[in-house]
Amino acid sequence: MTDAERFARVRLLRSPNVGPVTYYHLLKRFGSAQAALPALPDLAARGGAGYRAAPGERIEAEFAAAARAGARYLFHDDPDYPLALLAVDQPPPILCVRGNLALFDQPGAAIVGARNASAGAVRLARDFAAGLAERGFAVISGLARGIDAAAHTGALGVRHDDGGTIAVIAGGIDVVYPPEHRELQDRIADEGLLVAQMPPGTEPQARHFPSRNRIIAGLAAGTVVVEAALKSGSLITARLAGEFGREVMAVPGSPLDARAHGCNQLIRDGAILVQSADDIAELIGTFEGTARSTFRERDPTDYLAPEAEADGDTVASIATLLGTAPVGVDELIRQSGAAPGTVADALLDLELAGRLVRHAGGRVSLM
Repeated sequence: MTDAERFARVRLLRSPNVGPVTYYHLLKRFGSAQAALPALPDLAARGGAGYRAAPGERIEAEFAAAARAGARYLFHDDPDYPLALLAVDQPPPILCVRGNLALFDQPGAAIVGARNASAGAVRLARDFAAGLAERGFAVISGLARGIDAAAHTGALGVRHDDGGTIAVIAGGIDVVYPPEHRELQDRIADEGLLVAQMPPGTEPQARHFPSRNRIIAGLAAGTVVVEAALKSGSLITARLAGEFGREVMAVPGSPLDARAHGCNQLIRDGAILVQSADDIAELIGTFEGTARSTFRERDPTDYLAPEAEADGDTVASIATLLGTAPVGVDELIRQSGAAPGTVADALLDLELAGRLVRHAGGRVSLM
């Protein structure tokens, strides 16, 4: 890939109203980001609005910030992009990474849990992580307080020729959060692998954490929840892992401790009870540390090729079928009678125009 195309891809993804689905659709339709960028104003006009792509100067500043941080970009079709993550629906088109990319080739085990974790749970997470790293696993977590930090610390304590740790952060690759984890974050970047989806310089916000959790679940062959309340991001990560077809595991706790209620509920819902690193390794790998899960390499744009380009009339007719209540794209295809790719093309125009919202489960609605 040329430097110009790499620059254009980052600029395309940073442009208004371009999410992963639209990004992949544009690459499939135009063949490259360099060809797609000049077409954005016309596409948005068919959707009923004007459009300006992200300024090139802003992208130049982003590349400079990534370079200063010692980071690089990974695109979905790069040979180093993790196959485990590529296997999920709508994988992140671009990752910003710093550290040892060979950890992507290790079988992954995510360990997540409460930020205000109990002392016993912190010790357990640290022991789990050390045991898994010794067996050749990459321990994956989100660098939050409590269980996450304990997991990273435990994995960093083993020999470098064993496993290691991968931290997926919600902000930019050069932003430390929480602030007291500066030393830990730097150590992970030096001895493990640091992964971010947001542009460099981005301060983490609440809306960024679901995407962070999705990457954690997607990178791992299985996710272990050590301690979590009933409403927590750790449970979201675990449920995403289940949706991806990965193992979901939980450590049981006392019914008297609210921090154990989420784990106990996961076990009631079908998660596997684990009490040691051996339990986890048995579920997600052989005794030699080779993952039993297999991930096929695929092109995430395959289903987006339009059979015929949507014209203005088609875009308008699709818009009339939409309301503020989310509806499945399959239903739009049935009701419109248009080819699936043509409907996807019309939805792209509406999204670029800022009129469309994409929801979980392949559903869409008007703003």
